[in-house]
Amino acid sequence: MLHLIRSTILVLPLVMTTTAFAAINILATTPEWGALAAEIGGDKVNVYVATTAMQDVHHIEAKPSLVARARSADLVIATGAELEIGWLPVLQRESGNRKIQEGTPGYFEAARVLNLLDVPAVADRSMGDVHPYGNPHVHLDPRNLTRVATALTQRFGEIDATDKATFEARNKSFQERMSEAIKRWEALAAPLKGLPVVVHHQDQKYLLYWLGMKDVASLESKPGIPPSTGHLSDLLQSMQKEPAKMILRSAYQDPKPSAWLAERSKIPAVTLPYTVGGSKEAKDLFGLFDDSISRLLAGSKQ
Repeated sequence: MLHLIRSTILVLPLVMTTTAFAAINILATTPEWGALAAEIGGDKVNVYVATTAMQDVHHIEAKPSLVARARSADLVIATGAELEIGWLPVLQRESGNRKIQEGTPGYFEAARVLNLLDVPAVADRSMGDVHPYGNPHVHLDPRNLTRVATALTQRFGEIDATDKATFEARNKSFQERMSEAIKRWEALAAPLKGLPVVVHHQDQKYLLYWLGMKDVASLESKPGIPPSTGHLSDLLQSMQKEPAKMILRSAYQDPKPSAWLAERSKIPAVTLPYTVGGSKEAKDLFGLFDDSISRLLAGSKQ
């Protein structure tokens, strides 16, 4: 699915590079930032997304093809908060591209303009894959997207002052459309408020926080540690005391643990797209939330 999204993003900007003003070459680490860059940049940007919705962004290989993309990039858009710590620094180093190094206008981290959830008082490897700066899966609260969009608009204008007015106009349109959509989503999702759920990983944290839902347990015994049969068995017993209404997993995650628990607990397992391209309905940022809320509402009625 994401390959189709890439193609859509790439076609017009590639044409633009043959005109008097070259498009900004953007390397986005994840589909949501690629989609947001396209919303703000339009035909003034040439976006390539390093990952797909079916990949775990924590664990990506810095392949030569990605190094080549980093070498030609004018701007890298990353989540930050160490989400891409295992591979993005390799791309920056191996590319030899001075424009995209940390501290330059060509390097942008979304997390730096947001207040993150779950910032630990202490973090070490014995606790699992804990992010010391907080939960990095920030895009699943659409209010965060509006803040990042404004910061990204400013950065685009710094890199390409000629098209600054275009970026600002496109951001204004995005803000207005997203504001209206958020009102609609919150009204639709009102029945989900307070609903207890089990999650696979804490990557849905911002979605649940925004909608007022409650995660009562995780399929992972520690963040980033694959669910074990022993932990799932313990979880099944604990759910008798603290029941949940759904078991949530993201499209890129192994379906077996949630299916195992769903079969034995008799509550539905719901797969959420997580990012653009995670389902056929999640074709863009608006479709991502349309589909996520639709799936949550359907699961809550089972």
